[in-house]
Amino acid sequence: MMRLARYAQAAAILARGTSLTSNAFTLPPLPKLRHGRSSSRASTTDENVEAKRREWSRPELQGQSLISETLSQLENDAEFQEMSKQLADIGREGMTRMERIKRREERAKRRRALDELGIPNFMEFVTEKEGSDAVNAGTVRDGQLFRSQPTILQLNIGLYCNQACSHCHVESSPLRKAETMSAEVAARCLELLQSSPSVDTLDLTGGAPELNAQFRFLVKMARGWAHENRRKLTIIDRCNLTVLLEPGQEDLVEFLKDNQVKVVASLPCYGEANVDAQRGRGVFERSIAALLKLNKAGYGSPEHPELELDLVYNPGGAFLPGPQASLERDYKRELYQNYGIEFNRLLTIANMPIKRFADALVKDGKMKEYMELLVNSYNPSTVRGLMCLNTVSVGWTGTLYDCDFNQQLGMDIVGQKNTGADSRKHSLSVFDISSLSDLEKYAVRTENHCFGCTAGSGSSCSGALDD
Repeated sequence: MMRLARYAQAAAILARGTSLTSNAFTLPPLPKLRHGRSSSRASTTDENVEAKRREWSRPELQGQSLISETLSQLENDAEFQEMSKQLADIGREGMTRMERIKRREERAKRRRALDELGIPNFMEFVTEKEGSDAVNAGTVRDGQLFRSQPTILQLNIGLYCNQACSHCHVESSPLRKAETMSAEVAARCLELLQSSPSVDTLDLTGGAPELNAQFRFLVKMARGWAHENRRKLTIIDRCNLTVLLEPGQEDLVEFLKDNQVKVVASLPCYGEANVDAQRGRGVFERSIAALLKLNKAGYGSPEHPELELDLVYNPGGAFLPGPQASLERDYKRELYQNYGIEFNRLLTIANMPIKRFADALVKDGKMKEYMELLVNSYNPSTVRGLMCLNTVSVGWTGTLYDCDFNQQLGMDIVGQKNTGADSRKHSLSVFDISSLSDLEKYAVRTENHCFGCTAGSGSSCSGALDD
């Protein structure tokens, strides 16, 4: 078994800012994957598809950063300009205090919308629904949600991003450089992965996680440890696609391939106008070029089942996603015919009424309307599949959360630390537990944004729950 000292050694190297070279620590060799372009479908349109691939591959975009374009667009965004002014005036600590106030105000607006509709809070609503599968199965006890064994360790390793999408519940942007995971926190997360045998998935998100210094460290160490111990482990990179073309990321696709990393990529539509409206000018063109680069490496191809490529769809407004299966068929048809792109699965995720999307709902006077839609679309069969029941979310500071949405709302897991004799309850971090299973005894913290995960076919980081 890989010794924990090797984690500490690598963490120390990163903490000093030293480059992580191949001889910094030794990993067992991974089995080599076959190289090659994904096979074309046997049809008379193969030549047209290849022509589309050549047209949209855009090799000249490699190494051209999107950050300057994103910052240029932010200069015309009143909200971002106000945030920048406040940051300059009151500093990071002052902004943190203001963020807490903003979260309370946002929560109050959701609560007022539900009060006007005569709807109780989320857990009261769930327990009142007679015949709920979750209540009968014991997932809901004494008016609270209780998790099962953790199978997914999700790490938000930083809020820095080369984009600033309008729907982003994390509110990532190029302005958030300082909010990144340290080497010590990353190393501790790897120790918890090792001490939690029920976990079979390491899910890396951000921001653009690939731009964080700990990303490759986490991937390489986790894959090497899993290979050495013959433990099946899925490593997920939640990728915005355009990061694959950023300067310094020329080898990123090969790195992901060599470490058998599953790519879950954001693409909210297969049309250029809709994507650019939601994610910024030029994002669609770069996203298509990045997808073709992944395809060329074998991602999304039937010939390389070990190189999974999933896409993520989220609605462009205050409505729920359509059926996941039918949307997937549309995506596969349009992306293949128009760009020659192949992928494995489409995941549909509802927009949560928090952060930037909540601000947009309030600005447009649609918060009440959207909350009513979520409540009226409640599906009791989604409760047993909620991601908070088998996922532990870790923020860039190491604080523990039930899910990524709770993380953005500052709703951390509260419990007793395993270190020391203090019996009081505290906000828990990765340094306060010895295994992720230690968290099973604590109820999930719920709020009214949770209606977003139980509406329609349900929503999670793995897509629809009941489709």
